[in-house]
Amino acid sequence: MKIPEILIVETVHQPGSLARVLQVIAEAGLAIEHLTALRRGQGRTVWEITLEMDEEADRSLYDRIDQLPNARFLGKSDRVFNRHRGGKIRTVASLPINTRQVLRDVYTPGVARVCLAIKQDPELAHEYTSIDNTVAVITNGTAVLGLGNIGPLAGLPVMEGKAALFADLAGLSAVPILIEQTRPEEVVDHIVAIHLSFGAIQLEDFAAPECFEIESRLCERLAKPVLHDDQHGTAVVALAALINAARRARRSLPRSTVGQIGLGAAGTGIVRLLRAYGVNNVLGTDRDPAALARLRALGGEEASLESIMQRADIVLATTGVKGLIRPQWVRPGQVILALSNPDPEIEPIVAREHGAAFAADGKDINNVLAFPGLFRGALDARAARFTDAMLMAAAQTLADLAQGDELVPDPLDKSVHEQVAAAVRAAH
Repeated sequence: MKIPEILIVETVHQPGSLARVLQVIAEAGLAIEHLTALRRGQGRTVWEITLEMDEEADRSLYDRIDQLPNARFLGKSDRVFNRHRGGKIRTVASLPINTRQVLRDVYTPGVARVCLAIKQDPELAHEYTSIDNTVAVITNGTAVLGLGNIGPLAGLPVMEGKAALFADLAGLSAVPILIEQTRPEEVVDHIVAIHLSFGAIQLEDFAAPECFEIESRLCERLAKPVLHDDQHGTAVVALAALINAARRARRSLPRSTVGQIGLGAAGTGIVRLLRAYGVNNVLGTDRDPAALARLRALGGEEASLESIMQRADIVLATTGVKGLIRPQWVRPGQVILALSNPDPEIEPIVAREHGAAFAADGKDINNVLAFPGLFRGALDARAARFTDAMLMAAAQTLADLAQGDELVPDPLDKSVHEQVAAAVRAAH
């Protein structure tokens, strides 16, 4: 698994000093993700160099940098940890509490009037509380990123990251909720017991196959939007990318043969949405017989990995297995989305070198493009649930907003999330 390593290197401020450091990194077979000058003075520059290094990568790189005549390896940066220090979210008041009268209005005794009004008419909670702006982001930590079952507490930084993105990109307050239960009925009971505090529920990093039952049961018991992001958020962004890739490759997406490699939460969600979109020929493969049964129930066809690579016009992979797709299997003109993070089943540049018309990985085709707008739109519409129409409206909007050669738009463009929310609201 690739994990960011952030090196601090000092170079003499002379032509070629930094180039020699970069050459050592290149000779180690590593790519630079980010490079910035931290400070410069007294004829020297201190650089922060971000690499993505496999756990088994040769760390003697540090010594080789230190041995250069015009450079010195100073150590590693704590930049990532520093950005997590103290947590990434906080609760703040939505109005200034700066006089005694404001205090008495927002708390006791004034708040009693609002409490009694909501008791008489529960619908007033939508107007006089934060319910319509609050999402519960819930995990039991059984399938966190590419890390697997690391437990809910270790998954909390991911939940906080989701909450921070909800706030920044969609103006929503999201509350991380960690639960230790793994049995679907217990998970559902715990979520139902706390649901009144939230306008919507996002399930995050629940392992398959339990995630399917958990989501299904919650949708049956709660009259509010519930969405397992690993399934449906990923599916929305994948569909958006495929709409554009098919169009630019002059293919009809509904008439294309699509192969899905890996039928866990993300893969099954992609197959389900593609079928709803009208894709008739969907091939799938997985080592789990239960996953293949779900594929057949969705109208897909079981096939081997090699058969998918031979037959499919479009290939998606969500296995978590680095390098699973061999370069020689790529056919000219194929579209390949290898979506596993942090290591794709095939590097996009390798797929393109072997003839793929379009190729991308999970760094670009990422569900951060979907979930803020999906929840903002569903809450604004006071929807009782997410529908396929809402998911497809989000995907089509993302496809339409992509510019140039991009398959999907910039996730940091807040207008993208606003337009996704509007489309979801209109599709409700």
